[in-house]
Amino acid sequence: MLSTVEKRKPNMEGLFWITRVFLISYLASIMKNKEYPLLPLVHEFISKNNRNKRTQAGGKRLTKGTKKNYERLRDHLVTFSTTKDFYLRVKSVHGSRRLFEQEKNYYKKFYIKFTDYLFDDCKLFDNYVGVIIKQLKTVLGWLNREKGLTIGEFYKDFYKWKEDIQIIALKPGQLNYLIQNSEFHNSLTKPLQRSKDIFVFGCTTGLRVGDIFNLKKTSIEVLGTSHYLRQQSKKTNTFTKIKLPPYAIEVLTRNKVRGPSLLPPLSIANFNTNVKKIIEKAGWDHLYPKTRNRRGVPVTIYKNHKRKVHYRFCDLVSSHTMRRTAITTLLNLGMDESDVRRISGHAPGSVEFYKYVKYSQEKLDISSDNIFKKLTEKVL
Repeated sequence: MLSTVEKRKPNMEGLFWITRVFLISYLASIMKNKEYPLLPLVHEFISKNNRNKRTQAGGKRLTKGTKKNYERLRDHLVTFSTTKDFYLRVKSVHGSRRLFEQEKNYYKKFYIKFTDYLFDDCKLFDNYVGVIIKQLKTVLGWLNREKGLTIGEFYKDFYKWKEDIQIIALKPGQLNYLIQNSEFHNSLTKPLQRSKDIFVFGCTTGLRVGDIFNLKKTSIEVLGTSHYLRQQSKKTNTFTKIKLPPYAIEVLTRNKVRGPSLLPPLSIANFNTNVKKIIEKAGWDHLYPKTRNRRGVPVTIYKNHKRKVHYRFCDLVSSHTMRRTAITTLLNLGMDESDVRRISGHAPGSVEFYKYVKYSQEKLDISSDNIFKKLTEKVL
């Protein structure tokens, strides 16, 4: 028969097992909802990019520009976290509804404060903020899929800001002037003549500026009396073959250089400076106010902010204008969209391409309105 002391003595074996089960459950809960600092994970993501451990959806390697953009994202996150005293972390989400709501509120708070920092402190515009948010969503998606951290999908609600940027392109009549006006050509200095020829060539072929200056003599294919330009884009890896008009062949003949290059070597910075001078000398120096959007609100950008001096058209023309002019000219003159895409190298459904379609459509709408106005005003 047990004594009173023995009756009061706890069952140590049972207590041990109860404690063990509690600790295991507690530790499992901690592991399930483990918290990770975000910045080291972003650094790991960038490291994999730089070692080509990550690729695009089709297996193609990331470009240097894309890798650089992720590094800029990291820099923004570091500065934001430091200046705003905001702890950046992710947490594996399991279990209670309460934890789910906590994480949902954390991501909502982070998005608001981070975009406030980008807009208000960095003075960035909608498109650039949209690029940063898109990259951030890619990193967080990678943590879910590749790292298996199961951080939830709250980041999918992050709004990716975007805006329609003004397309700076020459009108068909302006391009015709540069092509045909020999008196204007002869009035330019030799360096400006070379730059004008390259500019006209770019406005004809629609190639990206980087691809134009990488053209080789072997890029030209002669079939009978026809000359074709064959080129594979460095950016999209798409192959294009363009039949050159006589004036483009004259440009190549007039600017022959020694070595394998097709066109004279010229830095893009010097080329842009020369192009602005050429457009100004052509007399296209009318005021052309420049605007960008911040949080969807148009913001005027001045050439001289202090004195509120607007840009002129010639100030905004650059090497990028060549490709835009080529695409919009072909569309404005009636070429079928699918044929223009084959020349420009855009994929079907390309968002970038339909910016040009929208631009040319506005021109078409103005012409249509003018014609219909004449029909209603008088008898023809």
